[in-house]
Amino acid sequence: MKTKSTLSGRGAQRNVHNRFFELSHEMRDDFLEFCEKEGEIADKNKTLYLNVFPKTIVNKVTSPDVGMAYSMNMYQGCEHGCIYCYARNSHEFWGYSAGLDFERRILVKKTAPELLEAHLKKKNWKAHPIVMSGNTDCYQPAEKKFELTRQCLEVFLKYKHPTAIITKNVLILRDLDLLKALAKDNLISVNVSITSLSEDTRRILEPRTATIKRRLQVVKALSDNGIPVNVMLAPIIPSINSHEILPMAKAVSEAGALSIAHTIVRLNGAIGEIFTDWIKKTLPDRADKVLHQIENCHGGTLNESRYGVRMRGEGNIAKQINDLVKLARLKYFKDKGMPRLNTDLHEQYKVGQMKLF
Repeated sequence: MKTKSTLSGRGAQRNVHNRFFELSHEMRDDFLEFCEKEGEIADKNKTLYLNVFPKTIVNKVTSPDVGMAYSMNMYQGCEHGCIYCYARNSHEFWGYSAGLDFERRILVKKTAPELLEAHLKKKNWKAHPIVMSGNTDCYQPAEKKFELTRQCLEVFLKYKHPTAIITKNVLILRDLDLLKALAKDNLISVNVSITSLSEDTRRILEPRTATIKRRLQVVKALSDNGIPVNVMLAPIIPSINSHEILPMAKAVSEAGALSIAHTIVRLNGAIGEIFTDWIKKTLPDRADKVLHQIENCHGGTLNESRYGVRMRGEGNIAKQINDLVKLARLKYFKDKGMPRLNTDLHEQYKVGQMKLF
């Protein structure tokens, strides 16, 4: 049984305490009662875009089990509102809550294209794929307004530098012209996130994302245009989408995906509190079951930080999930695979055009 969420169109239903702050903010019942009596809106539930000015944009990734060495994020925070998102904790570093603030306080790095260009022109930089959206989705709603991802793609194309994208938004097809140009030199790959084939599940897990039908259309459109696509079946959440592994793998393979990847949900830091509050309000009939099964995958807790274990989990439930993914690969991706991106061209284009001598 699903109950009505307190705030429509949001994943988190409240802000949680920022661990770096001594003081905390809460919405008291007496204040809510006062607003109701006065006919005032206690929470306008609006998204704010806030400019920030970092000194660098490319990050070296030291984690050995995330499949990338360098990443960049044009936006911090994400309006998609995915309740399970590991990036929520990073919002605390900026002074905000990992709950509603993560979805409603979007930090915009307008100088990202210039910072990227400066990085690619460094004499000591050796080309290596840089992943856009290592933390938050580069095609979230803010991109429609600011177009920073498109500008960064133009920089990658100008300098013939390989890049990869992780997204769950159909807005990526706006930039099909640039993606096709990059694909001609094998400089681009795309990871599309699909966590369910059920719209009911999608709406509660990822309230402001593209529909599943449209995401499958994205996989097909990209594949039809020669752009290699991997699909992230991530995260797998026991008793929410774990039963869909084989159907999802079949659907994305038929749409043209060349491979799949997965993780088992882990609820580190503030995400455990946010997810627990959400599931007890949204899926109260199965909340305890889901939470206990997640704990079963991580040694009796919702958290898991050990490299090599945190993404795949341990125990019987984790083994069942991982075995199903192996079976899905054998059944639907036996003769498929993602190509290695081209790192050979960039050195010739560091000045923005091919060297003549």
